[in-house]
Amino acid sequence: MPKKTIKKYLPSPEKIKQMKILNLFGTMLHDGNLWHLNRRSARGAFAVGLFWAWMPLPFQMVFSAVMAVPLRVNLPLSVALVWVSNPLTMPVMLYLCYLVGTVVLAAPAEPFAFEANFAWLWHSMQTIGKPLMTGCLLMGITASIVGYFAIDWLWRFSIRKEKLSRLLLRRNKQQPPEDTP
Repeated sequence: MPKKTIKKYLPSPEKIKQMKILNLFGTMLHDGNLWHLNRRSARGAFAVGLFWAWMPLPFQMVFSAVMAVPLRVNLPLSVALVWVSNPLTMPVMLYLCYLVGTVVLAAPAEPFAFEANFAWLWHSMQTIGKPLMTGCLLMGITASIVGYFAIDWLWRFSIRKEKLSRLLLRRNKQQPPEDTP
């Protein structure tokens, strides 16, 4: 598992405690579970981060952080995973959500053309908003569940693989060398 790699880039709890701006949150952010990287905190962070990545809202990282704190999952990882939805992936993700929403609600897909103004956004949300938000919610829940169990499985698999390689290495060291004439 890339635990060592991820851990190398995460700030230490001591550095976090020294940041004066974070004093606004009191002692909530000083919980070690928010910064410790283990199987439980990683799988929870994937669930939180991937859920909010599918939500078409501004400030997804803030929502992810607010949800990560009471769930006591890895805060930096949950916030970073929100960037699965970025300017390159968001159009495809939103279109997929819209299609899923139309299927679930049995609503016809409405044709629309994008315009970058508030009037278009307001009008479009009245026509495509319900299927879009339904699809986003379903895709967020699905991604959250899949991410949770996938990371749990990958973490367990990597631990088993590591233990097996150590066992094989130990066995190879214990075998006497072959006699050579």
